[in-house]
Amino acid sequence: MARFLSLVCLLALAASAEDGDPLVVPSRKTAPPLASARPLPKELDLLGTLQPLGDGRLGVEHQGRRRAVTLVPSLQERLLDTLVQYETPYAAVVVVEPSTGRLLAMVEHSEEDPALRGLCTRAVYPAASIYKIVSAAALLDSGLSEDEGVCYHGGKRRLTPALLEDSEKDFRCHTLGSAMGASANVVFAKLTARFLDAERLGRFTRAFHFNAPLAFPVPVEPSLAKIPDDTFDLALTGAGFGDVYLSPLHGALLASVVANGGVWRSPVLFDGDAAEEERVLEPQVARSLEAMLAHTVTDGTARRVFHERGFRLPDAVGKTGSLADKTPFRDYTWFVGYAPKERPQVAVAAVIVNGPKWRIRAPWLGREALRLGLSTRRTAAAASPAGSTAVQ
Repeated sequence: MARFLSLVCLLALAASAEDGDPLVVPSRKTAPPLASARPLPKELDLLGTLQPLGDGRLGVEHQGRRRAVTLVPSLQERLLDTLVQYETPYAAVVVVEPSTGRLLAMVEHSEEDPALRGLCTRAVYPAASIYKIVSAAALLDSGLSEDEGVCYHGGKRRLTPALLEDSEKDFRCHTLGSAMGASANVVFAKLTARFLDAERLGRFTRAFHFNAPLAFPVPVEPSLAKIPDDTFDLALTGAGFGDVYLSPLHGALLASVVANGGVWRSPVLFDGDAAEEERVLEPQVARSLEAMLAHTVTDGTARRVFHERGFRLPDAVGKTGSLADKTPFRDYTWFVGYAPKERPQVAVAAVIVNGPKWRIRAPWLGREALRLGLSTRRTAAAASPAGSTAVQ
């Protein structure tokens, strides 16, 4: 019965989005979606049936025939080994080739609930500060530059209406670009309240394919975002504190939009298929977003992880995110990004949900996914007589 209900819910969400009906966005504080998540039905769990084809590729049975997939066996194995080794309570990581939409890895593991399949395609994780990518795009489109300066105080874990007003206590200052790297909540809340409204933020939310079905052989829950009309609630949303949920697959595609200069490419799972393309950002907005996201690695929230001795990846760009449920306590952490900054080759999304005690968080996992993904491509290129970087 639980499997049947899960399937019904997935299909109902997709049908509602296609019909244009408003999707019900759950409250992060009172109804966190992870609490009611159920396993993906076996008949829909395509990735649970991966089998070696004998030619170095993986395949699945799909619609009555065996098809080769784009996933790279060695990358899949190494990422899964990592999640199992660190006993992640809930974790998912997706690696994609942004220039083609080809999926290179989709890996998940839950030590807490081993039967809970579908973690890569479920929108059960608060997007947190990953949503700042969307609000930043809207702010840039409204005429702001990444060099726009804002001074502020407080707001690391909680925002109040008073923090949105300029004050003599505002002794810290950021540009919009450095605020992205530092994930400065008040800066994004102030600028959202001053320069955005629900219509503009909603338009960019839709451009990034929130509140819409995502075509894929495995059912994908729509990433949901509630865009409030109230100025303060809108500011909370723009800063990453709203009711916004993201699937890891969708997170990797968000990073790919920036990597592709503003072009959305649909995800490709089967060899021989091609991605659909759609321009969702103007090239200049995408370039400015890239410059902002670079701060995360050069001098922001992921600097330490990406400059760790022996594991350095300083030419990556990305965004971290974190939020927590209180009862029971769940610590959600995110990283989405790509590397290298010039001519991006791999984009990733990593999410981990920990309890009070933890061993790894998503920025570390995201870095490792980028490192391993780049290594896989270099190995494939070296083995190819034509020097191609295609991975199989």
